Order: sequence, then C-alpha cells, then structure tokens
Amino acid sequence: MKLPISYKDFAKDPVKGMLFIVLTAVGYLYYDNKVSYTDQIGEIRQDNKELKVKVDKAIVQLRKSDSALAVAITKLEVLATLGQIPKGVGK
Repeated sequence: MKLPISYKDFAKDPVKGMLFIVLTAVGYLYYDNKVSYTDQIGEIRQDNKELKVKVDKAIVQLRKSDSALAVAITKLEVLATLGQIPKGVGK
C-alpha cells in the first residue's frame, strides 16, 4: 500500500506530513465518536421502552390500590355511621 506522502516529501516539508497525520487522526476520531453515539442512542431507546412498560404497570397498580383504598374508606364510613365502630376511625 502506497502512502499519500512519501518519506522524501515528509523530510522536505514536515508540516504537510504532520498535517496529513493530524487530519487522518481527527477524521478517525470523528467517525468513532459518531458510531459510539449511535450505539448509545440505540441503547437508551431500548431502556426507555423498558421504563415505559414499568411505568405503565406501576400506574395500573396505583389505580388498583386507589380503588381498594376508596372502598375501604367507604366501608369504614358506613360502619361508623351505623355505629359499629367509633366515629373517628373512618376519617
């Protein structure tokens, strides 16, 4: 494989040679960084989907517990009204 700059050219003008090396390194780092971010975005999207499922399950459980609490409070109020339990318990 022939390099774009020969040793003779590099010895003659080292600034151009270093510029070529630096531009190559910067190009590689840019590409590597972009690929890395693309992978991270994919992982974050997957995590986001999993968290949405967990939140949906938690919302369902919260609604069930809210309903159960409302039923329990209503029963306590009815029992307190009927005199079966002391008045302050259901409030």
